[in-house]
Amino acid sequence: MFLSVFDMFKVGIGPSSSHTMGPMVAAAKFLDKMRASPFEFHGVKASLHGSLAFTGVGHATDRATILGLAGFQPDTYDDAKAEAALADIAAQKTVHPDGMGPLRFDPETDMVFDYDHALTGHANGMILMATDAQGDVSLQQVYYSVGGGFVLTEEELAAGKDTDEGAPVPFPFHSATEMLQMAKASGKTIAGMKRANEVSRGCEQSLAKGTARIWQVMNDCIERGLVRDGILPGGLKVRRRAKGIYDALVAERGMNLTAPHTINDWMIVYAMAVNEENAAGGQVVTAPTNGAAGVLPATIRYYLDHVPGAAPSHVEDLLLTAAAIGGLVKYNASISGAEAGCQAEVGSAAAMAAAGLCAVMGGTPEQVENAAEIALEHHLGMTCDPVKGLVQVPCIERNGLGAIKAVSAASLALRGDGQHFVPLDAVIETMRQTGEDMHEKYKETSLGGLAVNVPNC
Repeated sequence: MFLSVFDMFKVGIGPSSSHTMGPMVAAAKFLDKMRASPFEFHGVKASLHGSLAFTGVGHATDRATILGLAGFQPDTYDDAKAEAALADIAAQKTVHPDGMGPLRFDPETDMVFDYDHALTGHANGMILMATDAQGDVSLQQVYYSVGGGFVLTEEELAAGKDTDEGAPVPFPFHSATEMLQMAKASGKTIAGMKRANEVSRGCEQSLAKGTARIWQVMNDCIERGLVRDGILPGGLKVRRRAKGIYDALVAERGMNLTAPHTINDWMIVYAMAVNEENAAGGQVVTAPTNGAAGVLPATIRYYLDHVPGAAPSHVEDLLLTAAAIGGLVKYNASISGAEAGCQAEVGSAAAMAAAGLCAVMGGTPEQVENAAEIALEHHLGMTCDPVKGLVQVPCIERNGLGAIKAVSAASLALRGDGQHFVPLDAVIETMRQTGEDMHEKYKETSLGGLAVNVPNC
């Protein structure tokens, strides 16, 4: 099994990797399918199902789908151009993707939120259609946004093509048990094995350049979030808090009476800065999703800013280790809140961050696996119940607490020798089973939990 670090960590836009980035990617794939077709098309339509319908407005799914059909993609997204395109589409009832003629698309009638007919493959389903001159559908494709910006067609999902099928890699571990066995046999760290896999598909230089960009985008997101205030969009009137907390922390620096637990506030503020930017539709990195995008960057900033002896040169190892753990969770369970609740998002992010931090602080492969197990174990059962379908409450604070758990898990693992009672594989399988048993109203539909027990405006 191979999942690239650049698949796990994708540069994109907020507020959701599954509900914003995924639909935009699906639309781009459908445009390619249209371009390869011998038919002549005159229009396009979209139908959103399951969680994409129930929380689509709050997650900007309709907006993302429309922009995707107009040719926009997450990694090259330009907000000013997007706003201009949306205004033009609303006025002209037409999209103009590159390499194709104008296509009829009326956002009022050709974008359907279907709350009554869930698709069978995944909670995040959508149908994209191309029409002929008479308005009849002549090309159709079902897509599933399976979390973290990953998109599969109905056929790919049925065939189990959610993993890489390219050339073999040196260390193709499918489980944490295999990962530890290969580490012991090779004498390599988890990051070392992951690096060897990545290099077998590319080169050292591109890996170094790519991981440096990932961290740069993450850190830039933190920095933007620490200086911006105001009200987040969506109607809940949630105030940005990261700037105020950060300013207070900076002012308190050096004070003799600062309580030791204030370090938690630093971790929280880094994470909140990212997720406030995500909630505002800013540029983020899936880690492994947008809804959990703050946990790993916050943990890295904690390491660089507050851990004696920390070095920026270690960030690549941290990211590679985190990606290895994230790949195991995705392969054996899920990173989708709509599929398994927030345990699959913030829980997975905490496990990844804990493993990465443990690794760069000198942990053995066994201690790294233990750190990931501790972090994920103590997120089991966490529901995904965003108020008004917005990635704000409880998501923003939840990332901060996820970062604290990640650091605590890494620290606890480093205090041991790597031997522990519950293996990571067992926790991942438990998370999968728990997700299957969880009622759908707690899986990113905003039909239960906090979403119905606090005021929406």
